[in-house]
Amino acid sequence: MIGIEVKEPKKSCNNEKCPFHGTLPVRGKLMEGKIVSDKMNSTVVVKKEYMAKLDKYERFEKRSTKVSAHIPDCITAKTGDSVKIMECRPLSKTKKFVVVEVI
Repeated sequence: MIGIEVKEPKKSCNNEKCPFHGTLPVRGKLMEGKIVSDKMNSTVVVKKEYMAKLDKYERFEKRSTKVSAHIPDCITAKTGDSVKIMECRPLSKTKKFVVVEVI
C-alpha cells in the first residue's frame, strides 16, 4: 500500500520509479485528469479541468492545466483514459507526478 486508497495494479514490474513495486514515495497533491498525450517514453501528459471564480462578474469560468506525469510499466493507460496522479519527488525537469490508478 502506498498510503492512499487506490487499487494495486495486477501486473508486476521492476521499475525503480514505481510507487507500488519500486522505491518512489508519493506525497502531497492527488489529482484526477484525462490523458491527452502518451507519445513520450514512460511519460504521459494529463489535462486537469477546474472552475475558477471571477469576482468582477460573479461567475465561474472553466480553466485547464496540463501536467507531465511518469507512468510505471505495471499501469497500462492510453490517450483518453481518466487517471489519478499523485505528487512525488522531481523525476526530471518537468515530471513531478506519477500515475497511481486508471479510473
